[in-house]
Amino acid sequence: MSDGSSLEHPTPGRGQPPASDDESTPPPSESDAALGRRAQLLATEHWGLLAARSTAQSEVLSRITIFLTLVSAGLVTIGLLGQASDFRGWFGGASLAILAFLSLIGFMTQVRVMNVSEEDMMYVVAMNRIRGAYVDLDPVVEEVFLASPFDDEPGMKRTYSFLRPRGVSILLGSSVMLLIVVNACVVGLLVGSAIIAGGGDFAAAVTFGSIAGVLLAAGFMTFGGVGFRWAWNHHVPRRSTPEGARRSLR
Repeated sequence: MSDGSSLEHPTPGRGQPPASDDESTPPPSESDAALGRRAQLLATEHWGLLAARSTAQSEVLSRITIFLTLVSAGLVTIGLLGQASDFRGWFGGASLAILAFLSLIGFMTQVRVMNVSEEDMMYVVAMNRIRGAYVDLDPVVEEVFLASPFDDEPGMKRTYSFLRPRGVSILLGSSVMLLIVVNACVVGLLVGSAIIAGGGDFAAAVTFGSIAGVLLAAGFMTFGGVGFRWAWNHHVPRRSTPEGARRSLR
C-alpha cells in the first residue's frame, strides 16, 4: 500500500522540479515604522527646499527693488544736475559716471537674478523628485497631486503651470526679462551719452546706443538659453513623464 503523504507533499527530484526562491518566498514587506520614518525624512527635505526657495526669491526681489530705486534716483539726479549746470561743463562727466555706475550695478543684479531663476528651477525639480518618492510610498496620492511627480523637463513645466502649458508668456513676464529691458536701456543711454560727450551728433548717439542695448539683451538671453539647455542635457531624471501624459487638471 502506497503512502499518501508522498502525493500531498511531493519531494523535489521525484516528478517535480524544486520550487524557485521567487515562488516559495514572498517579497519582503517593509514595516509601517520604516515607511513612516522614510516619509518623515522626505517631508523634512521637502520643507527645507521650500524654505531655501522662499529665501532665494525674497533676496532677489530685494535686489531688484534696490536696483530699480537706484535707476530712478540716478535719472532724477542727472536731470537735476542738467538744470543746475545748464547741461554744460561738468554735466557730461557727471552723467557718464552715474550711468556707468548704474550699468555696473545692473549687470551684477542681472547675473544674480538669472542665477536665482536657475536655482528656482533646481528647487522645483528636486521637489518633483521628492513628490515621486511620495508616490512610491503610496501610489494612490498621485491622483491628488497637481504638481508633477516627474523630475524631467516636462514635469518641471507642469509644476510651474498646472492647468495649461505656457510658452513665451513665461519669458516675457519673468523678472529676468524685466531686468534685461532696464539694463539695455541704461547701457544704451550710457553709450549714447558718451558719444554726445565726445562731440558726436544726436543721430549717431541714438543709433549706437540702440545697438548697444540690443546686443546686451541678446547676449543675456543667449547666455540664459545656453545655460538652460546645458542643465537639461546633463540632468538624469529618476522618473520621466510618460508619453502623452495629460497636463490638464485631473
